[in-house]
Amino acid sequence: MRFEVPQFVDVEDKIFGPFTWKQFVYLAGGAGAGFMVWYFLPLALFIFVGGPIIALALGLAFYQVNNRPLSFMIEAIFAYFSHSRLYLWKKETAHEKQKANTVAPNFTVASHNNISSLARSIEMKALERDHHT
Repeated sequence: MRFEVPQFVDVEDKIFGPFTWKQFVYLAGGAGAGFMVWYFLPLALFIFVGGPIIALALGLAFYQVNNRPLSFMIEAIFAYFSHSRLYLWKKETAHEKQKANTVAPNFTVASHNNISSLARSIEMKALERDHHT
């Protein structure tokens, strides 16, 4: 008995003519928002407000960055700017290294209190050094 192996499983199905479901939703949402802006605002404001809305909808529907949808790129940008990126090295003792038995370093995310106390201690050491010279 022979079985067919499915191919092209990563290609989305075309549901509305040449558009996938996501593309259709992006285009319909952009067209709806653009129409609302056009209906309620004068032409000059429509160009400044509706233009970017329509451009974003078209970009989300069709534009790809490194063969990935633009929505992934926008999500990555928001994640990058909304999460903390400051990591401080936590030194381990020899006993902890034997206990952990790992090669990977330990990183901890610094809180605002830790950073401010570290900055104060650095300033105090600098003032002491300058005072003794």
